[in-house]
Amino acid sequence: MRRELSKQELHNLAMNIVGRQLEAEGYEFMGVNSQPRKNPQFVCLKEKQLHFIVVRHVPYPNDPRAYDKALMAKMKDHADKHEARTYYAGVGLSNAKDRELPVYLNEEYIVEFNGLIEIEDE
Repeated sequence: MRRELSKQELHNLAMNIVGRQLEAEGYEFMGVNSQPRKNPQFVCLKEKQLHFIVVRHVPYPNDPRAYDKALMAKMKDHADKHEARTYYAGVGLSNAKDRELPVYLNEEYIVEFNGLIEIEDE
């Protein structure tokens, strides 16, 4: 039976995609939070520098690189207090057969992830 992935499952999938990239790039995980509304999702250490990473699943046809500027400014303020760098990781996930359809469990999907976007002072 065909089952659509829940919002939490899509978020977890996005977290796994980002987590694998962080691991491959040598980040050390200090904290992981899989709740979509508790930020940041990843607190990592790399070369003695702390990194706060906010992960979002972005449904098609939205742009995975577009982020909530107010949320990320708040995260940057929080990160600055800890001398951490702030990143946004938007992961677009869509059905491989028809992008207009939802992503289903155990069916192919398309990933649109262009890496971390560092949040700098405006």
